[in-house]
Amino acid sequence: MKSTVSRFLFVALIATLVVAMAACAAPVAAPVAPAEEAAAPAEEAAAPAAAEGTDLSGPLEIFSWWTTGGEVEALDAVYAVLSERYPNIEIENAALVGGAGQGGAMKALLETRMMGGEPPDSFQVHLGHELIDSHVIAGRMEPLDFLYESEGLYDAFPQDLVDIASYEGSPYSVPINIHRSNMLWYRPDKLASVGVEAAPTTWDEFFAAADKLAAAGIPAMGLGEADQTMAAHIFESILVATLGADKYRGLFDGTTGWDDPLVTQALETANKMFDYVNPDFLSVRQGEMVATFPEDGPAMFISGDWSHGQLKALGYTDYAWVPSPGTDGIFIVLSDSFGLPVGAPDRDNAIGWLGVVGSKEGQDAFNPIKGSIPARVDGDKSLYDEYQLSAMDDFASNTLVPSIQHGAAAKQSFILDYDFALNDLATNRDVAKAQDMLVQAAEVAGFGQ
Repeated sequence: MKSTVSRFLFVALIATLVVAMAACAAPVAAPVAPAEEAAAPAEEAAAPAAAEGTDLSGPLEIFSWWTTGGEVEALDAVYAVLSERYPNIEIENAALVGGAGQGGAMKALLETRMMGGEPPDSFQVHLGHELIDSHVIAGRMEPLDFLYESEGLYDAFPQDLVDIASYEGSPYSVPINIHRSNMLWYRPDKLASVGVEAAPTTWDEFFAAADKLAAAGIPAMGLGEADQTMAAHIFESILVATLGADKYRGLFDGTTGWDDPLVTQALETANKMFDYVNPDFLSVRQGEMVATFPEDGPAMFISGDWSHGQLKALGYTDYAWVPSPGTDGIFIVLSDSFGLPVGAPDRDNAIGWLGVVGSKEGQDAFNPIKGSIPARVDGDKSLYDEYQLSAMDDFASNTLVPSIQHGAAAKQSFILDYDFALNDLATNRDVAKAQDMLVQAAEVAGFGQ
């Protein structure tokens, strides 16, 4: 595998300039119309013919925001599967860190490249509205019916997941994993040191434990808000705990208003929680906060199960997990995926990559390291650890609701406004202002219209 570090540095430099100016079997191939002729993506699905996969060679540029512990190793593992299958492909790992919102710098550069008709060959994107509203409706992505058929993905993925990936009946990206966002990771030893015998399962139990931890000088909740995303991540768990699954879903179809008193109650819970976070939360990134967890960091933090991958990468094992307070029996779901841009310069290689992303081999290489579970229904369970096996069971039995923060529930423009509102709450502690910002963001997003 050839993975160019210089490419990483070049992309990082360009992305910085972009942000400043703005304030993934055998593949198939076929001619593709230019981007300007692809305005009706679901109606103009190509009928590609098979190509010889072993003949693939040349560059393959992959955008992602996977740059922290667990993420890097997982991505390298699936790259290794690709290189074993197609040894003459040269992988250009254009992974990028930083920016406003999750993957903000990568997304800013990606937007510029996509709008300018110079897309990468494939890119990481959250399954669902994040891709559909940003690039599918605009005609900048190829439908992947042909790949789903040739690779047997319609049978490999649950139908509900295919539906999330689809627009007007055609799938537009290939999910590589399933993550759960609503997990509380905790140090049993720190809880026990202040007389707390079990992890909190409600917010009242959390605040009771937090008072005991505060008296001992231990932050109860870890938060890294430097990138202005994790307060928003935690808040979606609080929303689900407060509203319940049905009313939470209603926030995105207009049947629940963002001015609902239960949203106010959720904001008040979040505002109180900020009294118990690490004092440097505004100046540290989430990954940096998690790195302190094995030592002198907080007793607990709420995050997705990618943090399980990060803690494994650190070699740390003395922690435990439960669903975040009030969300037992509910699985807030998100998925990372990869798609095929119209005009991808190395299209055959990109299709080869997508075949690996969707394959059993690729997913069983990636997910045990990442901390996530396979999107496929036939993953090799012998490869997964205790947490991941429990997540597989919960995914099969729990009520599933979409993540806001990670692109499953709402479009990218709303996510940015949502992030700003929760960061403002974390910074200024004004519940009414934060709720007004959320109401306005929902109006702009047109929920229910």
